[in-house]
Amino acid sequence: MLLKVLHMIFSILVLVIAAYSLIYQNFAFQNYMMVFLALTMLIAGLKEFKEERKLAGWTYIGIFIYGLLVTVQGFLLS
Repeated sequence: MLLKVLHMIFSILVLVIAAYSLIYQNFAFQNYMMVFLALTMLIAGLKEFKEERKLAGWTYIGIFIYGLLVTVQGFLLS
């Protein structure tokens, strides 16, 4: 239940930040959007592990790690 709620919260945050960025052409929050997107992938991976779908779980975890690395690089370069 907690994973489902966190997944929805992070997904909504990503959607809101993306919509704001597109509407106002202000991309200052793009790194934060990437953090929440990476966290969404982490939660999705944990949900897959919980349902015993290991390959999909590892795929989501890999996407989470890649997204986190891209986000850290974005924070350091901006």
